[in-house]
Amino acid sequence: MARSTYSVTQAQSQLPRLLKEAERGATIGISRRDETVAYLLSRGQFEAIVETMEILGNPAARKAIENHRAGRTRFLPLAALADDE
Repeated sequence: MARSTYSVTQAQSQLPRLLKEAERGATIGISRRDETVAYLLSRGQFEAIVETMEILGNPAARKAIENHRAGRTRFLPLAALADDE
């Protein structure tokens, strides 16, 4: 994985290999006229990005993250969720 950015022509001719690299976690840039115009990344990477955007776009989730970072979050053991039968 010496290179991470390829021209459109290079990417077209090497697509099967680039797909394998992306599946292994590499992020591959595709450029046209020396400008990166697209990225090839694994499904897992893409889903992680979308999930992060959804979390950060949710005000309640952002507030929970802020509270945790400020030390205002209290954690309980899972046993606290058990029914007291």
